[in-house]
Amino acid sequence: MTTVIRIIGIDPGLRRTGWGIIDTIGNSLKFVASGTVTSDGDMDLASRLCQLHDGLAEVVHTYRPDEAAVEQTFVNKDAVATLKLGQARGVVMLVPARAGLPVAEYAPNAVKKSVIGVGHGEKQQIHMMLKILMPKVEFKGNDAADALAIAICHAHHRAGNRMRQALAG
Repeated sequence: MTTVIRIIGIDPGLRRTGWGIIDTIGNSLKFVASGTVTSDGDMDLASRLCQLHDGLAEVVHTYRPDEAAVEQTFVNKDAVATLKLGQARGVVMLVPARAGLPVAEYAPNAVKKSVIGVGHGEKQQIHMMLKILMPKVEFKGNDAADALAIAICHAHHRAGNRMRQALAG
């Protein structure tokens, strides 16, 4: 009997945090749900982080994933923006960890390589491949699509990750 593993992919952002949930059954991928958690830009930072936490916690509670994957983010333009994004990313990693899920991290180019075959590509290429890999996929916006790509990346890497952990442990 093949085990179903439910994965949540998360694309962190202070304004919009994308999430996407897939089921893996052997080598096949099945779309479950996707969406975006938003924060109110008129509120103070702490309140916005709470909005992200509460919204993502509701998603985790509703869909009950087994594992989580989060995109590593690199922003160098503005130190203040980078710090705020880092704080949002901390919240995004905390939610699945508090739910007892293992949390993997992937660089953006590793996500693209897993989905479109190369480490650099356009958003439209990711959208197209999502539809090929999971014909019933639905997503609104780039954040949800990116989150689904992160989940797919994790599905492709999870067997290798388990093997490396076993050898190291």
